[in-house]
Amino acid sequence: MDKAEVRKQIRALKAAVPPEEKLRRSDLIMHQVELRPEFQQARVVLLYWSMPDEVQTHAFVNRWHKEKTLLLPCVDGNNLRLRQYTGPECLVAGEQFGIGEPTGPEYTALDTIDLIIVPGVAFDRQGNRMGRGRGFYDRLLKTTPGALKMGLAYNFQMLDNLPVEPHDVRMNLVISD
Repeated sequence: MDKAEVRKQIRALKAAVPPEEKLRRSDLIMHQVELRPEFQQARVVLLYWSMPDEVQTHAFVNRWHKEKTLLLPCVDGNNLRLRQYTGPECLVAGEQFGIGEPTGPEYTALDTIDLIIVPGVAFDRQGNRMGRGRGFYDRLLKTTPGALKMGLAYNFQMLDNLPVEPHDVRMNLVISD
């Protein structure tokens, strides 16, 4: 199956799950993240402000931003710039996708990031990740080789194998419901 077909199938599966069920499953996933030693020991964590079809992170971000340095990506052309999340009042709708993005200075000390929590369209058992096709995260993840990379997915996003290209960055682990 090619990437376009995988994306189409996963999009249909996501659409079939009611929002309240996505939220329930997201809470299970995020609770697992909180229990992981990789998260407990991390001081600087890059994660994402979720879109409606992704594993929901809003409550998690709001719960942890005072305990850890939490970074969120901001879309800048074809790249992601990082800014610290300091509370709901720091968010503005991003220009390209309308996703909440923090205001404030860019965070450039990429070597201090301990953990990166990443969304994806699909993941496989080997840790391969398929995104939405623009390569935002693959480009960013190549700049943070020392950080542990954790994917988040609903169970139906976990496949046996994904088509992989040389530029794709593998996850160290994937957490699902």
